[in-house]
Amino acid sequence: MNPTLIHKDTEFFLKEFEKFKGPGNGVLSGIRRDAIDQFSILGFPTTKHEEWKYTNVAPIVKNNFQTASNALSLKEEDIRPFLLTGKDSIRLVFENGRFNQALSVIPDLAKGVIIGNLAAHCENPLAKEHLAKHASYNQASFIALNTAFVNEGAFISIPESIVLEQTIHLIYVHDTRNAPVIMYPRNLIIAGKHSKVKIAETYHSIGEIHPGLTNSVTEIVVGENSSVEFDKIQHEHSSSNHISHTEAVQAKNSVFSICTVTLGGNVVRNNLHIQLMGENCETHLNGLYITQDKQLVDNHTLVDHAKPNCVSNELYKGIMDDHSQGVFNGKVLVRQDAQKTNAYQSNKNILLSDDASINTKPQLEIFADDVKCSHGATTGKLDEEALFYLRSRGIGEQKAKAFLNIAFAADVINKIGIESLRDRLMQLIELRLNKTEN
Repeated sequence: MNPTLIHKDTEFFLKEFEKFKGPGNGVLSGIRRDAIDQFSILGFPTTKHEEWKYTNVAPIVKNNFQTASNALSLKEEDIRPFLLTGKDSIRLVFENGRFNQALSVIPDLAKGVIIGNLAAHCENPLAKEHLAKHASYNQASFIALNTAFVNEGAFISIPESIVLEQTIHLIYVHDTRNAPVIMYPRNLIIAGKHSKVKIAETYHSIGEIHPGLTNSVTEIVVGENSSVEFDKIQHEHSSSNHISHTEAVQAKNSVFSICTVTLGGNVVRNNLHIQLMGENCETHLNGLYITQDKQLVDNHTLVDHAKPNCVSNELYKGIMDDHSQGVFNGKVLVRQDAQKTNAYQSNKNILLSDDASINTKPQLEIFADDVKCSHGATTGKLDEEALFYLRSRGIGEQKAKAFLNIAFAADVINKIGIESLRDRLMQLIELRLNKTEN
C-alpha cells in the first residue's frame, strides 16, 4: 500500500463530505459515495510516494478550506481582465466552482450541441456513459476527492460532423477575499465523429488574503476523425494551490492538442494522461511553466500508445527564478501492439537564479519493436553566444536577457491555435519576463 498522511489530514475532508453529499439521488450519488470511500482508503500522497517525491501536499491539506457557498457575488467588471477577444463568444464562468449563469454567454447552438453546467446535464446519456469512466480514482487521491465532491463544471458535447467555429472559454475564478476556499471543477468534454472544437480553460484569482485550493479533473473523449484543442492556463495568485488531472481518450484517426501554461500559484501539480486507443491518432502536448519566489510547479505527463501507427509530439519548457522549483516527469508508454509508433518528447529549462532548481525525468517505456521514439532534457543558463550577439547590436543586457527568455517561451505559446489566447498569453509573459530582468 502506498504511504499516506496521518488520519487527521483526511478527517476534515471526510467530515466536509458528510455535510456536502450533493443534491439528488441520481447518477452522481453512487459515484460520490464510491469515490469518498476510496479516498478514505488512499489518504493523501506523501513525498515517500515516487510520483510525489518533489511535491509535498501536507502543508496544503492542513488548511481548513471552506467549500464555496451557493451565493454568487462576482460582477462583469471583476472578470473583464480575464476575457479573451475575437471569437470566444461562448463563455462559461464559474465562481469558486459554482456556475455563474449571469456572467456566462451561451448563444444559439447548432442542433445537438450541448454547452453548459455539468450539474444540469448529469443525467444525459453521454454523461452517464463517460463521467468518471476515464480518470480513474482507484489509485489517485485527488481524483477521488474531486469525484466525491463532483457537482459543477463544464459539460460539452459536440455531435457528429459539427465544426464549432467559436472558441469555448471556461473561466474559473477563485475568490478568497473572505475565507480560504477549495473548489472542485469537473469538466466532461465529448467530441463526436468528424467534429472539431477548440476550448480554453483559464484559472484566475481575486484577493490574496487567504489561501485557496483548486482540485480539478477534466475528462475528454476525442471521437473518430475528430479534432480537439484544449488549452489549460493557470494564472492564480501566489497563495493559491492548484492540483489538476486531465485525461484524454482518443479514437482512431483523431487529433488532440493541448497546451498547459502555468504562470501563477504557490504549489501547482498538473497531471496529464492521454490514451491513444485507435490507429492513426495524432497527439500534441506542449507546456510552459514560469516560476518565481518559492513557487513549485510539477508537471506529470503520460502518453499511452496502445494502437499502431500513431504519432505524439511533446515539448515542455520551464523558466525558473529566485528560489522556485520546477518538476517534469514525462512518460511515453508504447504497448506491444503499438507498432509503427512515432513518439518525440523534450523538456528544456532555463535557470535564472543559482537558487532555482529543476528535477526532470523524461521516460520511454517501449514494448514494441518497430517504433521511432526519442526523448531528452536540457537545463542551463541563457545562451551566452546569443546574449553576446544582441549586446553587440547595442541592446542592453537586461533587455537582451528578457528578449531571449521571451523567445524561449514563445516557442511553446505559438503552438496554441486560439489566436486571442495566444496573444493574451504573450502579453502576460512579456510583462512577467521584462519585470524579471529589471
